[in-house]
Amino acid sequence: MTATPPEPTAPIPVEGPRRTLDVDGVRLTLLGTAHVSRRSAEEVAEAIDGGGFDAVAIELDPARHAALADRESFARLDLWQAWKAGKLGMVAVSLALGAFQQRLADQLGIEPGAEMRQAIERSGAHGLPLWLVDRDLGVTLRRVVANVPWWQRATLLAGVLGSVVSRQPIEEAEIERLKEGDVLASTFAEFAEDERRVYEPLITERDRFMAARLRQEIARARRRGAVPESVLVVVGAGHLAGIARELEAADPGEAATAEEVLRLQRTPPAGVAKRVLPWLLVVLIVTGFAIGFGREQELGWRLLLEWTVINGGLAGLGAALALGHPLTVLATMVAAPFTSLNPMVGAGFVAAGVELSLRRPRVGDLANLRQAVTSPRGWWSNRAARALLVFVLATTGSVVGTYLAGFRIIERLIG
Repeated sequence: MTATPPEPTAPIPVEGPRRTLDVDGVRLTLLGTAHVSRRSAEEVAEAIDGGGFDAVAIELDPARHAALADRESFARLDLWQAWKAGKLGMVAVSLALGAFQQRLADQLGIEPGAEMRQAIERSGAHGLPLWLVDRDLGVTLRRVVANVPWWQRATLLAGVLGSVVSRQPIEEAEIERLKEGDVLASTFAEFAEDERRVYEPLITERDRFMAARLRQEIARARRRGAVPESVLVVVGAGHLAGIARELEAADPGEAATAEEVLRLQRTPPAGVAKRVLPWLLVVLIVTGFAIGFGREQELGWRLLLEWTVINGGLAGLGAALALGHPLTVLATMVAAPFTSLNPMVGAGFVAAGVELSLRRPRVGDLANLRQAVTSPRGWWSNRAARALLVFVLATTGSVVGTYLAGFRIIERLIG
């Protein structure tokens, strides 16, 4: 059992939405916060400083906790390792989402993640255990992509990245909606044709995950013989009702809870369409070349030339728009017509690799990365951000070029 907390022993009243539940003999106080509200940060600090809690749980995963607690974390980011691991796209989207939240915070005059930072700092000051109960952001984003139809994914990505370079003030009505919901869900939902597809992995699944993680932490504390009597759970207001509903349901048991956590951490396997469609497209394009050469050698060479110019040209244009190194642009133009016929390797992967080898990010670029991506100019002037932009725009150009060139081949053959 933990030491008796100082007086007062009951949680102080707070203004934000709150639910108090008894879970396996532990009192959980779910405090719903607004990620864009200065008052929410103050309420978290007041609740912890007021006593009555002997543990704090927060809506963060270990990676986001490290980034929030350590302001210099981006200075140690190894983009080359991220490139080799095929994670540049995930890094770019994560930074774009962070930039959107930073722009929102700048407009409102608050620090992004202020309420979570208060929970981290105040729990540390009082020596309270800190439970990180949210799911890894990368897993959540991959499950969002898997839940969205393939034809909508490019629009979704373009919309999220476009929200970064937009300088339009966020409307008051949207800000009020954000105060009651989830920033991630609201950001994605703006560009999703069917909000239910992003709501499931961003809200419903995370509600289940966080409820299961809370049960896990209680079970682990019990095995150590140090069960907290009262825990403050700091989550976004949009998650409060869902987490409470999951916790009020019958306890499935420790084994079932662990299996639920593992299930929600898995990236769904690619569907048949996602596995087959890229290869089917390759087969159709190669077949088009074969038909063209079979009919007339001149036609075959014309199809190859147009494929190379359209695909390589648009991929190279993407790299050029990102202000990639001239050799990066050239390498992208040469590689794209070939990588588009191999779904295992993308033109963006080649482009980013060449850019990183020619213009290694400096320490200052990495140290300023988080701030740089909050403005359009920063994405182009910061070497680290520009390498990510090269990856995204070269990939986008290659994808568009593949379909345009493919349609051009069909037009030539049936014309």
